[in-house]
Amino acid sequence: MSSNNTTRTRARRVAITSTAVLGGAVLALAVPTMAAAHVGVSPDELVAGDHGVLTFSFSHGCEDSPTTSLRITMPEGLASVAPTLDGDWTIDVERGDDGLVSAVTYTALTPVPIDLRGAVSMSVGLDEDTPSSLAFPVVQQCVEGSTEWTQLAADGEDPHSLDSPAPVVTVAEATADGHGEHGAAETTTDAAAPVAADPLPTVLGAGGLVAGIAALVVAVLAYRRRA
Repeated sequence: MSSNNTTRTRARRVAITSTAVLGGAVLALAVPTMAAAHVGVSPDELVAGDHGVLTFSFSHGCEDSPTTSLRITMPEGLASVAPTLDGDWTIDVERGDDGLVSAVTYTALTPVPIDLRGAVSMSVGLDEDTPSSLAFPVVQQCVEGSTEWTQLAADGEDPHSLDSPAPVVTVAEATADGHGEHGAAETTTDAAAPVAADPLPTVLGAGGLVAGIAALVVAVLAYRRRA
């Protein structure tokens, strides 16, 4: 084999290896980004008959567009709703014929960029007969486009498999001492408290990183065999 052919062969192998490495890196970075694409709620559990502060957070817009507003629809079973006054948002409250809050719209004074985390909160009160699960459909409006986080998992379906899941809060039964089965410490009452991290992006991100490393190893071994 001539030196020119040898050089071209090595260059082709290097290109193949580089492509595999780049593909693995893109996968490792893209998976956690997709996994984080949702509106979350914290805490995700309250106690029947109790009060708590719910924080709805997001860390992206509609694809690459900044977020301008969140419209959160209230589920049945809430005795009271009091949105938290925040200097970064204006608040519009809608009420039903019964006088109870039916929806709350938070409009950002300045659109929230896709690389920043945004959050709004509200205090809610629960009845003793509040359902065991409360879904809060959210419409995320952006400078360009919007996303409806309204999907609910069917019985036996994994909520993480949904494309646009609605934030859901589980309601625990009150015990004799007035606390839920998991203790009152799990109910957040401070609007400024940090939002619990969603483990799904971490798990999927680790999976993407492993896939990227695997692609790199396979490419290197193939290069060595051909060399």
